[in-house]
Amino acid sequence: MFYISGFYKFKKINQIKKAKKLLIKIFDKYKIRGTIIISTEGINGTISSNKKNLKIVINKIKISFNFKKFDSESLSTNKFQIFHKCKVKIKKEVVPMGIKILKRVTKKHLEPIKWNKIITSKKTLLIDARKPFEHKVGTFKGSINPETNNFREFPNYLKKLDKNQNIAMFCTGGIRCEKASVYLEKKGFNNVYQLKGGIINYLKKIKKNKSLWKGECYVFDNRISLKHGLTKGTYSMCSGCRKPISIKDKKSCHYEEGVSCPNCHDTLTNSQKERFRMRQKQINVAKKLGKKHIFQKEF
Repeated sequence: MFYISGFYKFKKINQIKKAKKLLIKIFDKYKIRGTIIISTEGINGTISSNKKNLKIVINKIKISFNFKKFDSESLSTNKFQIFHKCKVKIKKEVVPMGIKILKRVTKKHLEPIKWNKIITSKKTLLIDARKPFEHKVGTFKGSINPETNNFREFPNYLKKLDKNQNIAMFCTGGIRCEKASVYLEKKGFNNVYQLKGGIINYLKKIKKNKSLWKGECYVFDNRISLKHGLTKGTYSMCSGCRKPISIKDKKSCHYEEGVSCPNCHDTLTNSQKERFRMRQKQINVAKKLGKKHIFQKEF
C-alpha cells in the first residue's frame, strides 16, 4: 500500500536553490516520488511512498523549512505508486497568478458539512476555480467555471464580480482558491468562502448519499480521477493530448489506444499519430514479455 500526502504552505522561503538540493537529497534517501513546487512565497506538493518513509519525510520538510504545520494537508492511500519519479521545481509563484502572498490570511475556510449549506443558498455564487477539462470530469451542482486555461487569466474574471455577493470557491486541494481569495479580499470583497482542503477533503469526508458533488475529480497523477472515499475513478489518460477520457470516449470511432481520442483526433498530424502508434506497439510488446515500458502506466 502506498500513502499519498498533498500539502501547501505560504511562507517566505530563502535560498530556494539550496532548498531544492536538500529536498532532492531527502527524497532520494527515502524513496519518495511526486512533485513539489518551491518559491520564495512558499511550497506546494504531492508526494508518495510507504507509510513509514512518508511520515519521516513530511516531518523533515517541516523542520527544514521551519513549518509548525502546513496551511493544508491531506492523506490518502492507493494500491499502486501514483508517480513515475520525483520532481522538485523552482517557480516564481507556487500558483501562477501574478501576485505573491507570504502567509495565509483568509479565515473563511469551510469544512464539507458547512460547505454544503452555503452552496445551496441562492445568494451564493459558486465558482469552480479549475481548468475547463477538470470541470468537465466532475463538479458541484450549480457551479460556474470561468473557462480559463491559464490561472493568470483568473483575475480578469474575478474583477467582474459583485463585491457584496457571497462567493464560494473550490479547487482540487485548495491552493488555487487560497490565492484567489487573497486577491479578492485585497480588492475589498468581504464574503469570500473556500472549501477547506479542496475537493479531495470533501470526497474523503462526505458520504455519497449526502454529497452535492457530481461526477469524479481529476487529479494530476496516475490515478487520473477519484470518486467518493478517494477510490480510483473510471477515467483514463489520452496519450495523444494528455487529457482525461471517459469510458464513453473510448467507444468513439475517434479513439485509438495510445494514439488519440475525440478531443485530439482531428488536431494531431499524421506523423504524430504514427509516432504514437509506434510507442504503443512497444508498450504492447513489453506487456507480452512481462516487462515494463518507460511510457507504461504502473497500475
